[in-house]
Amino acid sequence: MTQVIAVAVITVLAVISPGADFAMTVRNSYLYGRTAGLLAAAGISLGVLVHVAYTMLGVGLLVSRSPAVFTVMKLVGALYLVYIGVRTFTARTRLDIDLSGPGGLSRTQALRTGFLTNALNPKTMLFVVSTYTQVVTAGTPLAQRIGYGLFMSLAHLVWFSLAALCFSHETLRARMLRRQAVLNRVIGSVLVGLGVALALTPAA
Repeated sequence: MTQVIAVAVITVLAVISPGADFAMTVRNSYLYGRTAGLLAAAGISLGVLVHVAYTMLGVGLLVSRSPAVFTVMKLVGALYLVYIGVRTFTARTRLDIDLSGPGGLSRTQALRTGFLTNALNPKTMLFVVSTYTQVVTAGTPLAQRIGYGLFMSLAHLVWFSLAALCFSHETLRARMLRRQAVLNRVIGSVLVGLGVALALTPAA
Protein backbone atom coordinates (compact mmCIF):
# COMPACT_ATOMS: atom_id res chain seq x y z
CA MET A 1 0.00 0.00 0.00
CA THR A 2 2.89 2.36 0.74
CA GLN A 3 4.25 1.83 -2.79
CA VAL A 4 0.87 2.59 -4.33
CA ILE A 5 0.46 5.81 -2.34
CA ALA A 6 4.00 6.91 -3.20
CA VAL A 7 3.45 6.32 -6.93
CA ALA A 8 0.10 8.13 -6.82
CA VAL A 9 1.47 11.20 -5.04
CA ILE A 10 4.61 11.44 -7.18
CA THR A 11 2.62 11.02 -10.39
CA VAL A 12 -0.03 13.60 -9.55
CA LEU A 13 2.59 16.18 -8.57
CA ALA A 14 4.58 15.51 -11.73
CA VAL A 15 1.52 15.68 -13.99
CA ILE A 16 0.14 18.98 -12.70
CA SER A 17 3.54 20.70 -12.82
CA PRO A 18 3.51 23.15 -15.76
CA GLY A 19 5.74 22.12 -18.63
CA ALA A 20 5.97 21.27 -22.30
CA ASP A 21 3.02 18.84 -22.21
CA PHE A 22 0.73 21.51 -20.80
CA ALA A 23 1.92 24.15 -23.25
CA MET A 24 1.39 21.79 -26.18
CA THR A 25 -2.11 20.85 -24.99
CA VAL A 26 -3.08 24.51 -24.65
CA ARG A 27 -1.63 25.27 -28.07
CA ASN A 28 -3.57 22.51 -29.82
CA SER A 29 -6.79 23.19 -27.91
CA TYR A 30 -7.13 26.89 -28.48
CA LEU A 31 -5.68 26.99 -31.99
CA TYR A 32 -7.27 23.86 -33.47
CA GLY A 33 -10.14 22.92 -31.17
CA ARG A 34 -11.29 20.30 -28.69
CA THR A 35 -10.53 17.26 -30.84
CA ALA A 36 -6.95 18.36 -31.43
CA GLY A 37 -6.48 19.06 -27.72
CA LEU A 38 -7.87 15.69 -26.66
CA LEU A 39 -5.73 13.91 -29.25
CA ALA A 40 -2.67 15.73 -27.92
CA ALA A 41 -3.60 14.51 -24.43
CA ALA A 42 -3.93 10.96 -25.78
CA GLY A 43 -0.54 11.30 -27.48
CA ILE A 44 1.03 12.46 -24.22
CA SER A 45 -0.36 9.43 -22.38
CA LEU A 46 1.04 7.14 -25.09
CA GLY A 47 4.40 8.85 -24.75
CA VAL A 48 4.39 8.00 -21.04
CA LEU A 49 3.90 4.33 -21.93
CA VAL A 50 7.06 4.46 -24.06
CA HIS A 51 9.05 5.60 -21.02
CA VAL A 52 7.38 2.94 -18.87
CA ALA A 53 8.11 0.20 -21.40
CA TYR A 54 11.85 0.79 -21.68
CA THR A 55 12.15 1.43 -17.96
CA MET A 56 10.60 -1.94 -17.20
CA LEU A 57 13.01 -3.51 -19.67
CA GLY A 58 15.92 -1.94 -17.79
CA VAL A 59 16.93 0.38 -20.61
CA GLY A 60 15.79 3.46 -18.72
CA LEU A 61 18.27 2.84 -15.94
CA LEU A 62 21.06 2.48 -18.50
CA VAL A 63 20.06 5.69 -20.29
CA SER A 64 19.76 7.67 -17.07
CA ARG A 65 23.32 6.68 -16.15
CA SER A 66 24.79 7.40 -19.58
CA PRO A 67 25.50 11.14 -20.05
CA ALA A 68 26.06 10.70 -23.80
CA VAL A 69 22.72 8.97 -24.44
CA PHE A 70 20.90 11.36 -22.13
CA THR A 71 22.43 14.35 -23.90
CA VAL A 72 21.31 13.07 -27.32
CA MET A 73 17.73 12.52 -26.08
CA LYS A 74 17.75 15.90 -24.37
CA LEU A 75 18.88 17.76 -27.48
CA VAL A 76 16.40 15.97 -29.76
CA GLY A 77 13.56 16.85 -27.40
CA ALA A 78 14.79 20.42 -27.06
CA LEU A 79 15.00 20.89 -30.82
CA TYR A 80 11.47 19.58 -31.26
CA LEU A 81 10.10 22.03 -28.69
CA VAL A 82 12.00 24.93 -30.25
CA TYR A 83 10.71 23.94 -33.71
CA ILE A 84 7.06 23.84 -32.56
CA GLY A 85 7.56 27.04 -30.56
CA VAL A 86 8.93 28.95 -33.55
CA ARG A 87 6.08 27.69 -35.73
CA THR A 88 3.53 28.82 -33.15
CA PHE A 89 5.25 32.19 -32.65
CA THR A 90 5.21 32.91 -36.39
CA ALA A 91 1.72 31.46 -37.06
CA ARG A 92 -0.85 33.54 -38.93
CA THR A 93 -2.67 35.80 -36.52
CA ARG A 94 -6.16 35.07 -37.78
CA LEU A 95 -7.62 31.61 -38.23
CA ASP A 96 -11.14 30.58 -39.17
CA ILE A 97 -11.55 27.43 -37.11
CA ASP A 98 -14.49 25.06 -36.69
CA LEU A 99 -14.93 24.48 -32.96
CA SER A 100 -16.14 20.91 -33.54
CA GLY A 101 -13.08 19.67 -35.45
CA PRO A 102 -9.29 19.73 -35.48
CA GLY A 103 -9.16 22.67 -37.89
CA GLY A 104 -5.91 22.95 -39.80
CA LEU A 105 -4.33 20.07 -37.88
CA SER A 106 -5.09 16.49 -38.91
CA ARG A 107 -5.98 13.93 -36.25
CA THR A 108 -2.68 12.15 -36.84
CA GLN A 109 -0.72 15.39 -36.51
CA ALA A 110 -2.57 16.33 -33.31
CA LEU A 111 -1.85 12.93 -31.77
CA ARG A 112 1.76 13.08 -32.94
CA THR A 113 2.47 16.49 -31.39
CA GLY A 114 1.42 15.23 -27.97
CA PHE A 115 3.24 11.93 -28.36
CA LEU A 116 6.54 13.43 -29.49
CA THR A 117 6.45 16.21 -26.90
CA ASN A 118 6.27 13.62 -24.13
CA ALA A 119 8.27 10.76 -25.66
CA LEU A 120 11.21 13.09 -26.44
CA ASN A 121 11.16 14.74 -23.03
CA PRO A 122 14.02 13.44 -20.85
CA LYS A 123 12.34 14.97 -17.80
CA THR A 124 9.49 12.50 -18.21
CA MET A 125 12.06 9.77 -18.72
CA LEU A 126 13.78 10.65 -15.45
CA PHE A 127 10.43 10.94 -13.66
CA VAL A 128 9.43 7.42 -14.72
CA VAL A 129 12.88 5.90 -14.10
CA SER A 130 13.29 7.55 -10.70
CA THR A 131 9.78 6.56 -9.60
CA TYR A 132 10.33 2.93 -10.53
CA THR A 133 13.76 2.76 -8.94
CA GLN A 134 12.40 4.27 -5.73
CA VAL A 135 9.25 2.18 -5.24
CA VAL A 136 9.78 -1.03 -7.22
CA THR A 137 11.77 -3.86 -5.68
CA ALA A 138 12.77 -7.31 -6.87
CA GLY A 139 9.73 -8.64 -5.06
CA THR A 140 7.23 -6.32 -6.75
CA PRO A 141 4.91 -8.46 -8.94
CA LEU A 142 5.02 -7.81 -12.70
CA ALA A 143 1.30 -7.04 -12.75
CA GLN A 144 1.83 -4.35 -10.12
CA ARG A 145 4.71 -2.82 -12.09
CA ILE A 146 2.52 -2.70 -15.19
CA GLY A 147 -0.26 -1.20 -13.10
CA TYR A 148 2.02 1.64 -12.00
CA GLY A 149 2.81 2.45 -15.62
CA LEU A 150 -0.82 2.37 -16.66
CA PHE A 151 -1.71 4.66 -13.76
CA MET A 152 0.96 7.15 -14.83
CA SER A 153 -0.36 7.11 -18.37
CA LEU A 154 -3.99 7.44 -17.23
CA ALA A 155 -3.15 10.33 -14.91
CA HIS A 156 -1.58 12.21 -17.82
CA LEU A 157 -4.56 11.44 -20.05
CA VAL A 158 -7.11 12.66 -17.49
CA TRP A 159 -5.27 15.85 -16.54
CA PHE A 160 -4.44 16.98 -20.06
CA SER A 161 -7.89 16.02 -21.34
CA LEU A 162 -9.34 18.33 -18.70
CA ALA A 163 -6.94 21.04 -19.86
CA ALA A 164 -8.02 20.44 -23.46
CA LEU A 165 -11.70 20.67 -22.55
CA CYS A 166 -11.05 23.89 -20.64
CA PHE A 167 -9.00 25.69 -23.28
CA SER A 168 -11.20 24.55 -26.16
CA HIS A 169 -14.40 25.76 -24.48
CA GLU A 170 -16.25 27.91 -27.00
CA THR A 171 -16.40 31.08 -24.89
CA LEU A 172 -12.84 30.92 -23.57
CA ARG A 173 -11.51 29.86 -26.95
CA ALA A 174 -13.30 32.71 -28.74
CA ARG A 175 -11.70 35.19 -26.36
CA MET A 176 -8.30 33.59 -26.81
CA LEU A 177 -8.62 33.62 -30.58
CA ARG A 178 -9.42 37.34 -30.51
CA ARG A 179 -6.04 37.77 -28.83
CA GLN A 180 -4.44 35.18 -31.05
CA ALA A 181 -1.40 37.21 -32.10
CA VAL A 182 -0.34 37.78 -28.49
CA LEU A 183 -1.15 34.24 -27.37
CA ASN A 184 0.76 32.71 -30.27
CA ARG A 185 3.82 34.66 -29.24
CA VAL A 186 3.41 33.83 -25.55
CA ILE A 187 2.91 30.09 -26.11
CA GLY A 188 5.57 30.00 -28.80
CA SER A 189 8.01 31.77 -26.49
CA VAL A 190 7.20 29.37 -23.65
CA LEU A 191 7.86 26.35 -25.87
CA VAL A 192 11.11 27.82 -27.19
CA GLY A 193 12.13 28.74 -23.65
CA LEU A 194 11.41 25.22 -22.42
CA GLY A 195 13.42 23.81 -25.30
CA VAL A 196 16.40 26.06 -24.60
CA ALA A 197 16.23 25.37 -20.84
CA LEU A 198 16.08 21.65 -21.56
CA ALA A 199 19.12 21.86 -23.83
CA LEU A 200 21.10 23.75 -21.18
CA THR A 201 20.15 21.45 -18.29
CA PRO A 202 23.23 19.49 -17.15
CA ALA A 203 23.00 15.76 -17.72
CA ALA A 204 23.45 15.07 -14.05
